Amino acid sequence: MLEDKKPSRTSLDQLGEFKLIQHLTASFSLKNPSSVLGVGDDAAVCDFEGGQTVVTTDMLIEGVHFDLSYVPLKHLGYKAVVVNLSDVYAMNARPTQITVSLAVSNRFSLEALEELYAGIQLACGHYKVDLVGGDTTSSTTGLILSVTALGQADSGHIVKRQGVQANDLLVVSGDLGGAYAGLQVLEREKAVFKVNPQSQPDLSPYSYSIERQLKPEARKDVFELLAEWKLVPHAMMDISDGLSSEVLHLCQINDLGCHVYEEKLPIDPEVVGICEEFQINSSTAVLNGGEDYELLMALPQSAYEQIKNHPWLTVIGHFTDKQKGAYLINGLDQAIALEAQGWQAFAKD
Repeated sequence: MLEDKKPSRTSLDQLGEFKLIQHLTASFSLKNPSSVLGVGDDAAVCDFEGGQTVVTTDMLIEGVHFDLSYVPLKHLGYKAVVVNLSDVYAMNARPTQITVSLAVSNRFSLEALEELYAGIQLACGHYKVDLVGGDTTSSTTGLILSVTALGQADSGHIVKRQGVQANDLLVVSGDLGGAYAGLQVLEREKAVFKVNPQSQPDLSPYSYSIERQLKPEARKDVFELLAEWKLVPHAMMDISDGLSSEVLHLCQINDLGCHVYEEKLPIDPEVVGICEEFQINSSTAVLNGGEDYELLMALPQSAYEQIKNHPWLTVIGHFTDKQKGAYLINGLDQAIALEAQGWQAFAKD
């Protein structure tokens, strides 16, 4: 019987910062004409002509945003890019470049970081963006990963969170609650593993939801669809902290109310099954789960005929005057006040 070959492990102190960056980014190539100078100098150089530039940054911290006991490093690298690109698409812009900065402790080997960057490279290839820089430093608390994304939009096509009008349609892409349901499954299996390390869970019944948690996708297709239709939303944002939080945010900054209809909330059958298994109300998962990275937008009433039967988009309600409040209308036609119960970065334990 052949013995399993022990994977190689290269200590990071053999390379140093600059050789590490050079090693991890050597296989990346520039794809966009606006990427003039990439990794290797004091700063990247991008040349934009006749358009507007957007910039966004997100930070992921081990123990806060991810758990490496069940999050593969390749998936983490991919997700770190996607969560930033989602913000760019939410501005109705096309992402073009990213920078990646990480703080890493000495428990990580070169091979571990190669896995992380393999996921980053996969996302760059899929979304056709260029890695043009970043930074590395040491950490005493595990892995910290920060990605900055840049994007371009035609002049006048940038969509902000402000701009909603009363009676605008409240529209979401895709389905919601999957990432939260996947997290429940992963956390349960982690607890089982702690008790019985020999356990081998069958995760196949939960594959869609687990993928929504570990490897989400930014809605590039919806951005392209809106461009094809020449439809510019009045406002748009991505759903990272939970639907209820994002809807209330739009209401607050636009000084409006809204009605969201529970029966219209898009949810995958697998997610419904997981919610039943965990005795969670499926609407609660949709409203408060977060990390779905779908797009939430305000569209004029005139767009209804165009979007009503499209499989990617669902009208879940409409905006109202502020005096009418922000409510979830359930199947019994009862109005329940919406509450922001999604992710709060600085909430007390």
